[in-house]
Amino acid sequence: MKLFHTGVACALLSIAVISSGCGTINRIRAKNQLNEGARTYKAGKFAEAEEHFQRAAELDPTQTNALFFRARSIHSQYRPGVEGEQNKEKAREAIAAYQKVLEVNPQNDEAYIAVASLYRAINEEDKERDWITTRANLDSMPKVKRAEAYAVLASKQWNCAFTITEQKQNQKNVTKPDGKVIIQYVKPKEQKDFDQAQQCAVEGLRLADQAISLDPDSEVAWSYKTNLLNQMGRLAEMEGNAGRKSEYDKQAQVAQQRTSELNEINKQRKKEEEARKAPAQSTS
Repeated sequence: MKLFHTGVACALLSIAVISSGCGTINRIRAKNQLNEGARTYKAGKFAEAEEHFQRAAELDPTQTNALFFRARSIHSQYRPGVEGEQNKEKAREAIAAYQKVLEVNPQNDEAYIAVASLYRAINEEDKERDWITTRANLDSMPKVKRAEAYAVLASKQWNCAFTITEQKQNQKNVTKPDGKVIIQYVKPKEQKDFDQAQQCAVEGLRLADQAISLDPDSEVAWSYKTNLLNQMGRLAEMEGNAGRKSEYDKQAQVAQQRTSELNEINKQRKKEEEARKAPAQSTS
């Protein structure tokens, strides 16, 4: 019986050694596949690179870079601006590949941005908005990243309002007593256009405030808050409500002041970072 147990132990040990050896060999082979993938990708052979990165991921599932490079290889096969379902399918394939990357590493910003840009490229704006909204509402995501997502959503609402208020038929030139010519905003002929612009501006302002609540030092969020308050002022002017327009203008000035302060802080921070890098570069 003792000999039997000893034999079993030896057999198990042999299996463990063989498995360990196979694992090491597979990791080496995976690295070789990664190198081949990088070489073919540089040569512009994206489909071939995709195969190498796929093989690397199969050989070594812990090699998360392989998943990302595979997604990027598929993305590179998509041709921006080229119509056709086949090209769109390639974009969707890339989106699915990036989503696999995010399942392993939810903090991969490049993969997240790539998915959003691909949805936008194939005109699936609802899916793009849903994708960004999911990130904005994700409690596990750092507040700064969530704020960035809310700011992007706010920018889309600003663009919606701006597109309507900026139309020439919704503006007229007015000459003041001092001879100065100013633009006055007039209500669109279609009530639905005004309602749409107002809905977008109100929602955009809410989203900008959400971004600021998560990251009070977000220059981008404050900038869009300024722009959206300006839109609210235009809409108040269209309705002939001078008092409300004046209030929105004051709020916009405050937001613009904060935006300018943050811009100066960020520029100074960038200069300091560059100054710190300079000595390191000169000694290298």
